[in-house]
Amino acid sequence: DFFARALGQELAAFYTQRVVIDNRAGAGGLIGNKMLSLAAPDGYTLGMVSVTRLITELIRDEPPYRSLADIVGVAHVASITNVLVVAPALPVRTATDLVAYARVRRGELNYASLGTGSASHLAGELFTRALRVDAVHVPFSRLPDLYVEMFLGRVQYAVHTLPAVLGLVREGRLRALAVMSRERSPTLPSLPSIAESGLPEAQFDRWSGVVAPRGTPGRIVEQLHGDIVRALRTKALRDLFLSQGAESTPESTPDGFMRLMQEEYLHYEGLIRSWGIRRE
Repeated sequence: DFFARALGQELAAFYTQRVVIDNRAGAGGLIGNKMLSLAAPDGYTLGMVSVTRLITELIRDEPPYRSLADIVGVAHVASITNVLVVAPALPVRTATDLVAYARVRRGELNYASLGTGSASHLAGELFTRALRVDAVHVPFSRLPDLYVEMFLGRVQYAVHTLPAVLGLVREGRLRALAVMSRERSPTLPSLPSIAESGLPEAQFDRWSGVVAPRGTPGRIVEQLHGDIVRALRTKALRDLFLSQGAESTPESTPDGFMRLMQEEYLHYEGLIRSWGIRRE
């Protein structure tokens, strides 16, 4: 929602007409993504998607849409930092501290996500399995409920996007241990990366981008891509993204973004199948 609204404001200024943000939340993004797949391919209905579009199809026996076959890539909008956060009362200060702490308390720790098959679930599962941590997955349907359980210490850790946890980290209500990437984030430059922490196998990258329904004419896709890239290159939008823990990616191309999504699809298909994750 944040990226759609920020980009929509810039595009509205270019077009001198309103850009409507229709936030169809629910069911792990299924509702909005299904609507996008069924939309007319005329360039007037676009989707702001993330890895969740791919995951939602992969964890269902009868998915209501085809995550890649129903769309064409328009522009990769942002790379999003993920953060490993813990309950403030937990006596750990680094990611390696958490691994050591969990290994001597096998089965006693819980990690939180925004539902089975969500990106936060896969990120938490990757951390837990890659580092051989014995912890229980606790899914939530609402972010505020997840935070309350972490504040109370009933859930010990989670992996979420930096925009989602930045305010709570700065307030000291959650403790950040590492960003789940190879490099540090310019938003929290003092926080080490998971690779720098000696745990590169737990790296988990996120992205957000704009797509159009399959069949949208190429000339329209190219026009939209050019307008979006122009917006991403403005200092105001770059600074706004950085303030929320994300980096704009104006160097993308429609084909390049489509290839990124195809590579991500194959990657997560392998993980989901090997882990046996299905929608509960």
